[in-house]
Amino acid sequence: MGKLDGKNVLVTGASRGIGQAIAELFAAEGGKVVCVARTVQEGDHVLEGSLTRTVQTIKDAGGEACAVAADISKPENCLKLVEDARAAYGPIDILVNNAALNYYVPIEDYKINRWIKAFEINVHAPFILSQAVLSDMTGGRGGAIVNISSGAAIGYGRAPYEDTSVRGGTMYGASKAALERFTQGLAQEVAQYGNISVTAVSPSHVVPTPGTVFHKLVEGMEDPKGESPDYMAKAALLLASEPVEKVNGRVTYSQLILEEFGWMENARGRGIDSDGSGYSQI
Repeated sequence: MGKLDGKNVLVTGASRGIGQAIAELFAAEGGKVVCVARTVQEGDHVLEGSLTRTVQTIKDAGGEACAVAADISKPENCLKLVEDARAAYGPIDILVNNAALNYYVPIEDYKINRWIKAFEINVHAPFILSQAVLSDMTGGRGGAIVNISSGAAIGYGRAPYEDTSVRGGTMYGASKAALERFTQGLAQEVAQYGNISVTAVSPSHVVPTPGTVFHKLVEGMEDPKGESPDYMAKAALLLASEPVEKVNGRVTYSQLILEEFGWMENARGRGIDSDGSGYSQI
């Protein structure tokens, strides 16, 4: 028996990295997974990874999955995506808002259209998708919404600043802080139903993925300072499968929540060796 037997799952950003790991684990646990991204085939994007590869990997392992190509920066695409997911497997039980975008550019140089598009994907899409799937969950079926956040949501605090280097992550951090506030706001709103959870989880350490390698956040896919995407996949699974009363409204970190629930030992990183975001401490 899998933890997600009989559950219909929608995962955005499933073509590579954390989203791919989540889709594969959720399918291995019995979920029927709708894998969503813009990259359908290998070579369609500068980064390695594709929906075709993710879905084939799941099917080769005996799982159930399908691919839906979508640009979720557009509201109408988000709504069509949910309809396509329902057409594939039925009402949505679990939504994982994983897709994200950033250009790592200092604010003084950030192009307005890029800023807006990043917020469309990082904040607006999770709102639209969550709102759209809630009708499947509030009728008694219940469900889980897991938002993938980032350590970038932790601010620098106030001056003086010993480190005055400019890394260009302000937009990404701002959008993830907004996602964490959205998480706890929606969690409070759905608490009336008693069977829906809304949570957010960030990596305890930077996860080596094609994206983080490309942006030079890690030194290659085997960077020993990094964290395997498996930790994030397991943390998302925990948040999607543990009793609602134990997790609803949690903003947490991969290794922190896994150790708390006895899913791992010797946790380290954000939230353990250092403070997490303000929302994770509420």
